[in-house]
Amino acid sequence: MYTEENFYFDYSHEVIQNIQKEIRLKYGVLNTNEYAIKAYEYVRDTWEYYPYHFSLNEEDWKASSLAKRKTGHCLEKATILIALLRAKNIPSRLGLAKVKNHLAVDKIVETLQSDELVPHGYVEVYLHGKWVKATPAFNKTLCDFLGVNVLDFDGKVDSIFHEYDSNEKHKFMEYLDDYGTFNEVPLDYMFELMKEHYPIVNQRKIEKGEVLDLSKL
Repeated sequence: MYTEENFYFDYSHEVIQNIQKEIRLKYGVLNTNEYAIKAYEYVRDTWEYYPYHFSLNEEDWKASSLAKRKTGHCLEKATILIALLRAKNIPSRLGLAKVKNHLAVDKIVETLQSDELVPHGYVEVYLHGKWVKATPAFNKTLCDFLGVNVLDFDGKVDSIFHEYDSNEKHKFMEYLDDYGTFNEVPLDYMFELMKEHYPIVNQRKIEKGEVLDLSKL
């Protein structure tokens, strides 16, 4: 089930196929684990992390549509990575969580009046006979700027959060809750989580189909 193409993980689209070609041209023939690692690194560093854009339009959540953008947040980049993995018949699925003290989201925290951020997205990949977690959200350039070690992924061990900065003095992220994994982008559920945790979403009467600037609600 977790290798199938669907509305969101539309890996037969030429945009996703072209990314695969780029990975193949850059790295040559790769085994399954090597491809998963290189796809992760490609998604992590190609799209600059930008957390303030959040679409409530289903069409915007197709991996092929997200890949055309130059930036992406954790959920968007996770969706692209899942499409690239499924295109190589590597089982993968989307995970949702609630986190505290996310990186580089000062404007969101100020607007939403909470440092508990929902939903945060990660990827679960089935490799070496088990599910492992990967989070391709924070590109290397951003990590260098913030003084945080970039999150690597080896296909064997969970890689899900920046707990401390590179000096191990300041705690950046903490997972507070896990909402499970999904074979799609559960936009309705994601929207419900936002309304539940952020009263301003209901106060502003935000509706499905809108595209939000989370720094200016």
